[in-house]
This record gives sequence, C-alpha cells and structure tokens, in this order.
Amino acid sequence: MYDPSQLRTFLAVAQTLSFTRAARRLGLRQSTVSQHVRRLEDAAGRQLFSRDTHSVELTEDGEAMLGFARRILAVHEQATAFFAGTRLRGRLRFGASEDFVLTRLPEILEGFRYDHPEVDLELTVELSGTLHEQLAAGKLDLVLAKRRPEDPRGELVWHDRLVWIGAERLRLDPDRPVPLIVYPPPGITRALAFEALERQGRAWRIACTSGSLNALVAAARAGLGVMAHSRGLIPPGLVRVPDRAGLPELGEVDFVLVHGQRRTPAQGAADALATAILGGGDRLLRGGGSSASVART
Repeated sequence: MYDPSQLRTFLAVAQTLSFTRAARRLGLRQSTVSQHVRRLEDAAGRQLFSRDTHSVELTEDGEAMLGFARRILAVHEQATAFFAGTRLRGRLRFGASEDFVLTRLPEILEGFRYDHPEVDLELTVELSGTLHEQLAAGKLDLVLAKRRPEDPRGELVWHDRLVWIGAERLRLDPDRPVPLIVYPPPGITRALAFEALERQGRAWRIACTSGSLNALVAAARAGLGVMAHSRGLIPPGLVRVPDRAGLPELGEVDFVLVHGQRRTPAQGAADALATAILGGGDRLLRGGGSSASVART
C-alpha cells in the first residue's frame, strides 16, 4: 500500500521540516519531493503535513505515520539484505557528539547491531569539533555531529535553532556579566554563544566548563548560569530563557552525518548505519525529553 521511496521522502521532510532541505538530502527535485508526499497522503487518505509559504509542520496523522514509516522501511531493509545474501562484517568506528547522550540514539544503535551482528561497532562520544578533527585524521569512519549552517560537509539529519536554556528559577542581572555554561574548545555552541554576546556588546563570564553534557546539565539545573543548546534537544529540568532577559539570538545549527574521505572496509557498514540514523532521526529530536517551554518571570 505504501511505496518505500515515498516513505523515505516523507521521513526526510518530517525530520528537516523543509521540502527544499529534504530534496537536497535525497538528491531529488523539490517537485519530486512534493509529488511523493502528495501520493503518500492520497494513499493514506489523510493530510500528513500542514504547510504554507513559511513553515512545514506534521499533522497529528503525520506524527502517527512516522512510526509506521520507520517500521515499514526497517522490514524492507531487512528483507532486501536477507534475499540479497549480503552480511556486513568488520569494524565500524562511529562518533556521536555529546548532544545525543540524552536521546534515543542507543535504540537506533541497538537495532543496527541486531540487523548486523557481525559488525564490531566502536562508539566515540565527543564534542562535534573534536569528532570532525578525528574523522579528518582517519580515526573514525562515520560521524553524527553539529555543523554550522554555512559548512558544506555532511548529509543533513535535521536543522534546528539554538536557544538559551537554564533552570526555571534562574534570573539574570542585566548589570552583571552573563554566566555561561559551555563546552571547552572546539565546541561549536561555545563559539556561537561567544560570538552572539560579543555582537550585542554584552559582558559574559564562564561559570562552568565541561566536555560532558551531563555535567553541563547538572550545573544548569543548579542555577549556575545559562547554556546555548539545540531547541529540539532541551534536557529535562531545563527551560528556554525568556526573551525579556535580553539575550541575543544564537542562530541556527545543522546536525549531519559525515563519512570519512578515505575508502575503508567499513564503508558498507557506515552506509547501513547512516541509513538507520536518517530513517530514525526524528526519534533523536523527540527522544531527549525536550521541552519547548519558556521560563516564567
């Protein structure tokens, strides 16, 4: 009833919330992406997206289709691999940024291990900047990490906005430097936070620095300061800092998959894991206990 190619297109649009970005990810024309979504909506008899000239959002039926699409495509991939008689083997060195510590990435990795039991998966969790460096040095085969929007590297998993977050009870004194909770260099959100505050001419100080997301979240929950973070991955116990606090806009960020430039025996396994992550990317976005709430005054 449901065409796998249309389901893949639907997932790409659902994860990027953009027909243009989905087309770029899939290597299709935007008109083809629109056609796939329209045909899938016709097959389902339901509207899956509410869209206008400015935004694309999933409808309630679209949210339901996400789960069905993932399961249908997973079974499709399993059947294809079984009847093709191919079994992936070898060692796959995969790097994931600290942003995914509190998401459902482990579920995706568990599914990959189940489908490909003869692949030895080595996981490295680090800062995005560090992972890009290790990939360039040939120490990793595949990386899931942040990039700046102007950076051309990688295949887009989803596009998000950075926001300021902190404890709900936190109050910022406009006459004192902004207390920052940041990753160490070469953290991407660290650099963007500094740049935004300096453009505004706002004084700041570092209240806490750590390479561990759990440590940064603990410091933020304790009210030590604010941190720049993806809007779709706000950890439990933290909320967006209200606009009335006067903090500057942080801009946008992309989460991408990047393959190593060198051809290695792990290429097939890297391609398979990339497919699994792209198929379940919305689970990463929704699975971290994220909250869109804003702190009260």
